Amino acid sequence: MRPCQWKLNSSNRGVNRLKLAAWVALILLVLDQSSKLWVATQMAPGESYEVLGRYFQIFYIENNGMAFGLEWGGRTGKFLLTMFRLVAVLGLGFYFCRMIQSRQTTKAGTVAFALIWSGACGNVVDSLFYGPLFGYETFFYGRVVDMLYFPLYQGFLPSWIPIWGGEYWEFFRPVFNLADSAISVGVGMSLLFYKRLFVSLTDIETSEA
Repeated sequence: MRPCQWKLNSSNRGVNRLKLAAWVALILLVLDQSSKLWVATQMAPGESYEVLGRYFQIFYIENNGMAFGLEWGGRTGKFLLTMFRLVAVLGLGFYFCRMIQSRQTTKAGTVAFALIWSGACGNVVDSLFYGPLFGYETFFYGRVVDMLYFPLYQGFLPSWIPIWGGEYWEFFRPVFNLADSAISVGVGMSLLFYKRLFVSLTDIETSEA
């Protein structure tokens, strides 16, 4: 294959992977926002119903802060958190596009990037717009909608277990959403299968030589 033809094909691969990332991100974002809007319009905060018995429930809560409901700094902290999320989404989007265009990711790596970015973007949408949309706050002060709840075990631990023996324990306690799931899956793919998802610059330079 001639060098110019190889570069053209390589450029096409970069464009195709950007399209793949865009489709994955768009589908996840639509699913995430659709599920949140349905829950927020059909249920009241704190309301729940069982999908697979008590092991999988739709449990509507609103998260005003960070992961696991952590908050800091009142309204100022909330504004700064939303701004940080917005800047992070823009920065990640730019970085991921550069990585994909430079062919430093495989198709699986492209999907992992798209999952992380779409998940982060989904929660930013909540923070930016859900306050005025549902009439409880202004822009930048919206609460993230969570609804997926998997209490696979609830009960008291055996007394023979060190430290926590005899205490009440629940697994899995956090309530989350599809955006959180997308971020977790994307980060998990990146950590567990790093060598299969990304291509080193040395490999790219060698193939172009």
